[in-house]
Amino acid sequence: MNGLVEVTDPGLGNSIQDLGRVGYRHMGIAVSGCLDPLLARCANALAGNPAELARQCACIEARAAGPALTVRQGRVRAALAGNVSATLLRAGGGERDVPPWQSVSLDPGDELRVGFAAGGAAYVAVSGGFATPLQLSSRSTYRRAEIGEPIAFGMQIPCAALPHKGAYEFSADPWRHDEGPVRVMLGPQDDHFKPEAIADLLGGEYTATAQSDRMGMRLEGPALAHRTPALADIVSDGTTLGAIQVPGNGQPIILLADCQTAGGYPKIATVISADLPRLAQTRPGQAIRFRAVDAKEARQALRALETRWAWWAYGIVHGLPGAEVNKDWRAGWPLYQNGWCQDE
Repeated sequence: MNGLVEVTDPGLGNSIQDLGRVGYRHMGIAVSGCLDPLLARCANALAGNPAELARQCACIEARAAGPALTVRQGRVRAALAGNVSATLLRAGGGERDVPPWQSVSLDPGDELRVGFAAGGAAYVAVSGGFATPLQLSSRSTYRRAEIGEPIAFGMQIPCAALPHKGAYEFSADPWRHDEGPVRVMLGPQDDHFKPEAIADLLGGEYTATAQSDRMGMRLEGPALAHRTPALADIVSDGTTLGAIQVPGNGQPIILLADCQTAGGYPKIATVISADLPRLAQTRPGQAIRFRAVDAKEARQALRALETRWAWWAYGIVHGLPGAEVNKDWRAGWPLYQNGWCQDE
């Protein structure tokens, strides 16, 4: 039997996202996808999704008031990752708090009410992922182009049902992003800026503003001066996630998952892939500093991040529902290698 989840309250600021719509930027279609793919992978791992699917399974990305989800069919495992919690209302009566970083199994009629995402992006994952229709090889929602299925009252979403009631629950320590300056590679149009602008970018402090969304994060700080007013505009060329555009007012904009595919502002630098997930957790008013690295250091940082995440996943522990999780009984990532969570 497959699982089926109904949206009984869509909440506010939520969307279904996966890795994104890769391979269509030449057609002007944004990649979209999870702002914090590492946190989404954490949620998927805790929901018991196998290793090969933890990167791909669609989650609900919560950025404000979380949704309420009711199971209509099958037994479904859910998990939260991020600065968010939920309340579980059992169909037969009774309720309990559901903290992040551990899974919970829901029977038909049970409702999971997700609270407010207090930090940046948080994620809700279910067994098998939210199986909304694929559009251009992805389930990600891109609201500006009305691509993907928006979360709405009464929406019913298929997922995978657990094989039996004896399924384990999973738990892990919270994932911690790296701290310190956000690492960038200068360019591709850093020659459009005065030398002191580069120094300001790398030595100054910037603050994330409330004028930020999934498309980009606007910053306030030392104005980054162009060499001439004319160099504040360029012939529109390709943009990418993490590019730092600087319009004529000198205040930088970091492009995020829903960013446009081309733009006419010069790009002073680009955030490296290893540090992009951190941006999803940046709140308005939070300070950001930057540090320049080269391509070799950027590749090393990405490899180190993947290794650290693999160790996090290996540290997942499991136990029977209602019993205290045995911290010495590590599920370990190999548990997920073959099919759905092996509950024997």
